[in-house]
Amino acid sequence: MALVVKEQKPTFAFMLVVFVGCAIFLFLVDQVFEVIRMLERIALNANVNLIYVETILKIIGIAYIAEFGAQITKDAGQGAIASKIELAGKILILAMAIPILTVIIETIINLIPS
Repeated sequence: MALVVKEQKPTFAFMLVVFVGCAIFLFLVDQVFEVIRMLERIALNANVNLIYVETILKIIGIAYIAEFGAQITKDAGQGAIASKIELAGKILILAMAIPILTVIIETIINLIPS
């Protein structure tokens, strides 16, 4: 449908694509919350600190939002901006992963006999 509309009104076609993308995302929100609850239950049963699970879930969320934003800007014909959105998402993910990487490195160092 977007391809047909794009020939006559490219702006409306873009808005249709954005609307459908948002509608699909909103339709899947309940399933995402169920996955998050399941992961939190597993973490509690495994005695894993919830701060790490929350950080990982935030990282996953940043990845999805950055990808969604990049795809929308690509659909609008702004490939350069899409690349910058992807780069910003990667930098945010790296910054949020530093505490987890620090704990992993400290754990490995503690396992090595002195």
